[in-house]
Amino acid sequence: MLSKFNEEYSLYVSNSKSKSYLRSIGLSFSQLKLFCGDININWLDTRTLDKFITTIYARAPKAASLYYRTLKAAFSKAVVWNYLSENPFKKIKAPKPIKTFPVFISAIEFQSIIANTTQQYLKDLFITAFYTGMRLGEILNMKWNWIDFQQNIIKVQCSATFTTKSKKERIIPISQTLRNVLLNQFPKVIDVDKNNFVFVHTTGIKLNENFVSKQFKKVVRAAGLDDKIHFHTLRHSFASMLVQRGVSLYVVKELLGHEDLSTTQIYSHLQNQNLMDAVNLL
Repeated sequence: MLSKFNEEYSLYVSNSKSKSYLRSIGLSFSQLKLFCGDININWLDTRTLDKFITTIYARAPKAASLYYRTLKAAFSKAVVWNYLSENPFKKIKAPKPIKTFPVFISAIEFQSIIANTTQQYLKDLFITAFYTGMRLGEILNMKWNWIDFQQNIIKVQCSATFTTKSKKERIIPISQTLRNVLLNQFPKVIDVDKNNFVFVHTTGIKLNENFVSKQFKKVVRAAGLDDKIHFHTLRHSFASMLVQRGVSLYVVKELLGHEDLSTTQIYSHLQNQNLMDAVNLL
């Protein structure tokens, strides 16, 4: 049954996938069950699944793309487990999501965000995101042993309790602005085990992603900025600033930890603008 397969598959990937991906799995299966009922997965034919994806696409193109990718991966595993003889999603054309340019902010807008942030530890956390492009989960799991002040780098590491989205480690150079922020925090914990987290609540408790995201949104609204701006915008802003300053997309890809250059291509329109500005100088 769909519900049973959902449970088994979710448990299988729970140790290797992020919490957000696990939520995507749950949402994809729940929407499929709403559409066709909790039926035996062998009864799901290509026609039914194609109609499901098409129906979702009509009202939410991005959701349809997410459900397609997530369920296709799940049903491929069903074939490996001999629950199915073939994956019915392989005969369905992948829906094309509407491509939109990522939202990013300028240095001036970021300073407005910092000015409206009252808690110092949140200020430092936001600055770290803006100057490294690290994901929120990576920042909240960053420990002092990730940071090498001699080489001036942060090594984003995987461990038994945390893995990056790409499952790969990477190195991010530390800018002078960020170095000052981190050094200001470091003396407070100089006698503490370097396995301690860099960013914690004032009470010393590890920060929660949802809490930080909500705090950031409150600051954005207090600053009177566009409500479309959210914490992940800081990552987009880091990449956008680099591209606008002539850094190649390949270098940006490595700094962001993207698996494929095609993911980094969302910033290519900024390169085009630079080319236009150059030609207009003639």
